[in-house]
Amino acid sequence: MLIERTKNEVIIRLPSYVDTDGLQRLVDYLSYKEVTAKSKAKQSDVDKLAKDVKKGWWKKNRSRFIK
Repeated sequence: MLIERTKNEVIIRLPSYVDTDGLQRLVDYLSYKEVTAKSKAKQSDVDKLAKDVKKGWWKKNRSRFIK
Protein backbone atom coordinates (compact mmCIF):
# COMPACT_ATOMS: atom_id res chain seq x y z
CA MET A 1 0.00 0.00 0.00
CA LEU A 2 1.18 3.48 -0.83
CA ILE A 3 -0.31 6.71 0.54
CA GLU A 4 0.64 9.95 -1.17
CA ARG A 5 -0.47 13.47 -0.23
CA THR A 6 -0.54 16.12 -2.93
CA LYS A 7 -1.56 19.75 -2.63
CA ASN A 8 -5.25 18.94 -3.29
CA GLU A 9 -5.78 15.28 -2.41
CA VAL A 10 -4.62 12.10 -0.72
CA ILE A 11 -3.96 9.18 -3.06
CA ILE A 12 -4.09 5.60 -1.76
CA ARG A 13 -2.74 2.84 -4.00
CA LEU A 14 -3.59 -0.78 -3.23
CA PRO A 15 -2.65 -4.04 -4.93
CA SER A 16 -5.32 -5.48 -7.23
CA TYR A 17 -5.86 -8.53 -5.01
CA VAL A 18 -7.42 -6.47 -2.18
CA ASP A 19 -11.00 -7.55 -1.36
CA THR A 20 -13.30 -5.19 -3.27
CA ASP A 21 -16.28 -5.67 -0.91
CA GLY A 22 -14.28 -4.47 2.08
CA LEU A 23 -12.75 -1.73 -0.03
CA GLN A 24 -16.22 -0.53 -1.08
CA ARG A 25 -17.28 -0.28 2.56
CA LEU A 26 -14.18 1.78 3.26
CA VAL A 27 -14.87 4.06 0.28
CA ASP A 28 -18.49 4.50 1.44
CA TYR A 29 -17.25 5.51 4.90
CA LEU A 30 -14.72 7.95 3.44
CA SER A 31 -17.43 9.44 1.21
CA TYR A 32 -19.60 9.91 4.30
CA LYS A 33 -16.72 11.63 6.12
CA GLU A 34 -16.14 13.93 3.14
CA VAL A 35 -19.81 14.89 2.81
CA THR A 36 -20.30 15.52 6.53
CA ALA A 37 -16.95 17.18 7.25
CA LYS A 38 -18.34 20.72 7.16
CA SER A 39 -21.79 19.92 8.51
CA LYS A 40 -23.05 22.00 11.39
CA ALA A 41 -26.00 19.68 12.05
CA LYS A 42 -26.50 18.58 15.63
CA GLN A 43 -26.88 14.88 16.37
CA SER A 44 -30.35 15.53 17.79
CA ASP A 45 -31.41 17.09 14.46
CA VAL A 46 -30.04 14.12 12.54
CA ASP A 47 -31.83 11.70 14.87
CA LYS A 48 -35.15 13.54 14.43
CA LEU A 49 -34.79 13.55 10.65
CA ALA A 50 -34.00 9.82 10.62
CA LYS A 51 -37.03 9.12 12.79
CA ASP A 52 -39.31 11.17 10.52
CA VAL A 53 -37.98 9.44 7.40
CA LYS A 54 -38.45 5.98 8.93
CA LYS A 55 -41.98 6.87 10.05
CA GLY A 56 -42.89 8.06 6.55
CA TRP A 57 -41.35 4.98 4.97
CA TRP A 58 -43.27 2.70 7.32
CA LYS A 59 -46.59 4.41 6.57
CA LYS A 60 -45.94 4.04 2.85
CA ASN A 61 -44.77 0.40 2.96
CA ARG A 62 -46.61 -1.11 5.92
CA SER A 63 -49.14 -2.88 3.72
CA ARG A 64 -46.31 -4.79 2.03
CA PHE A 65 -45.40 -6.43 5.34
CA ILE A 66 -48.65 -6.60 7.30
CA LYS A 67 -51.74 -7.87 5.56
